[in-house]
Amino acid sequence: MSANWGHHIELSLFGESHGKALGIVIGNLPAGIRLDMDAILKDMKRRAPGQNLMSTQRKEADEVEIMSGLLDGVTTGAPLCGMIYNTSQHSKDYSYLKAKMRPGHSDYPAYVKYKGFNDVRGGGHFSGRLTAPIVFAGAIAKQILATRGIHVGAHILSIKDVKDERYPLDITPDYLAALGEKQYPVINDEAMEKMRDVIEAARQGQNSVGGKIECAITGLKPGLGNPFFDSVEAHLSQLLFSIPAVKAVSFGDLDDITQFTGIEANDSYYYDGDVVKTRTNHNGGITGGITNGMPVVFNVSVKPTSSVSLKQQTINVETKQDDTLEIVGRHDPCIVQRAIVVVEAMAAIGILDMMEDIK
Repeated sequence: MSANWGHHIELSLFGESHGKALGIVIGNLPAGIRLDMDAILKDMKRRAPGQNLMSTQRKEADEVEIMSGLLDGVTTGAPLCGMIYNTSQHSKDYSYLKAKMRPGHSDYPAYVKYKGFNDVRGGGHFSGRLTAPIVFAGAIAKQILATRGIHVGAHILSIKDVKDERYPLDITPDYLAALGEKQYPVINDEAMEKMRDVIEAARQGQNSVGGKIECAITGLKPGLGNPFFDSVEAHLSQLLFSIPAVKAVSFGDLDDITQFTGIEANDSYYYDGDVVKTRTNHNGGITGGITNGMPVVFNVSVKPTSSVSLKQQTINVETKQDDTLEIVGRHDPCIVQRAIVVVEAMAAIGILDMMEDIK
């Protein structure tokens, strides 16, 4: 089982949902970067469970202990290791899942691939809990990017069939920061009230709902990326699809660009003084796989949480028969709000990794 990724930045992810600890090793970080630990803790709290209507009742502080690569708050250039200790495991809730495969989870393919030795407690290494170290790495990447005038932010675009507004054409860092201060980052607060009702109805019905996240990256100069195998879209998508429950990624500010004609889908250029801009951003700030100077905008679709309390049909791999399953324990009626900071983290890591002058 590999958990390594990277080109200029190297990531090695370790741990399980109900193990003693989980964490990440970040290689090739530039030396001499003073980290704002308060900003890192703020992002960790945004992802942490047990804080709001959308969250599971599992409560984890998600405090990161930095084991190496940092001296007096400054990166040393050595691999930076962050460790997060688990403190709220209820492993007894999962003992029956060695035989009954949860629909929508990794249980069955993991059972086949790892010959039944995979850790099913809370999903083991497949769990969304593993996004906590990713958020830690992303918070560091954000700080490095910010020194270059690059900023990343995201908001809830929709929950089930309730939609928020899309980003305006000219997105500023202050605009992203203001959205990030909200407990439920939406542009239209009235939409959030409707979203809350949808989530509560799912919770009361022992069910779950999904939604979409819109993310923006501002401050990128034109010229980052390559055509074909290492386009900006391809580089970011690999990371975004590594987030548990993400099932679709699209770039641009249209719900479905295929429903438009070429003249409608194109982003026409104009000069704003000496700066080249486009009148629309339907292609998400990327053409030919390369940034064009407009904000990079993309959407991530997050499926409904797989763990629901309703009875479901499944199989029993011990008896080799069809069976039914009622999942006990704690789960989120919706994970979209907690996934926002994870999407931001992956975006920041991906863009930082593409910058060849990182050293």
